[in-house]
Amino acid sequence: MLKTAPIIKEAWKTIILFLTLLTALSSIAYYAILKLNPTSIYVGALMISPALAAFITIKIKKRPISSLPWSLKDLKYLKRSYVTPILYVSIAYVLIWLFGFGNLINTETIAQWSDELGIAESNQTLVIPVMIFLLLTVGVIKNLGSTLGEEIGWRGFLIFELRKVMSFKSLAIVSGLIWAIYHFPIINLMYGSGENLLLHISAFTLMILGMSVILAYFTFKSNSLWPAAVYHSVHNIYIQKICTPLTISNNNSTFWIDEYGFMIPIVTTIFAIYFWRKAKKENL
Repeated sequence: MLKTAPIIKEAWKTIILFLTLLTALSSIAYYAILKLNPTSIYVGALMISPALAAFITIKIKKRPISSLPWSLKDLKYLKRSYVTPILYVSIAYVLIWLFGFGNLINTETIAQWSDELGIAESNQTLVIPVMIFLLLTVGVIKNLGSTLGEEIGWRGFLIFELRKVMSFKSLAIVSGLIWAIYHFPIINLMYGSGENLLLHISAFTLMILGMSVILAYFTFKSNSLWPAAVYHSVHNIYIQKICTPLTISNNNSTFWIDEYGFMIPIVTTIFAIYFWRKAKKENL
């Protein structure tokens, strides 16, 4: 359906308002992360800034909070959003291990997991599957609070506003770039003193753009923000708590592993192309 000029104009005003509030809120959080302690609390404040920006925008625009896509009618998209990041991260790390960009298994991680579980370190066949199971269930649920803080803003609000003024292809790219830029100060904080900062930013941005295509697809197909929140949580937990800790780094690892190396972004991009074509075929 074609949008009228007043609808388009109002949508742009809403988008600009949201981005202005997001910039202000995230700037405060970043200042606190850099200048105050403990930083973990302020990282949490950063992660909820997209949701807060969305809530304030909705309030200013006199819309009800219920206008956000809270409901979920079809569980299949929740299941697919859970499985998809596990699939592409698994492919990426198998390639990393096969090509020697990292090696299995990090015994320090196994020792740490053993202590946390109260299982003898020598019993790796039990420690590894039990911890992976717990992280991908309990860990994902616990992490949902953080990912919801972002996804209420990105997929629950922003892409629906962008949809009023641009195509699926354009909104996926634009929302992805905004999402990536929002993370740049954190990446600079992590790698700013190193010589590979541009490499890490480029890899992360490529990954985020691919994820934005996939997440936009799941969100519009389900008309719900919950698949995106689950997907985001699984993605974070599986990389940060499982695959990267289990990998022993070597001289080539910095260019390939984790969210700031290129293997995951490459595989994610291939998945994104698939979902991009599906979205086009299904007239999203």
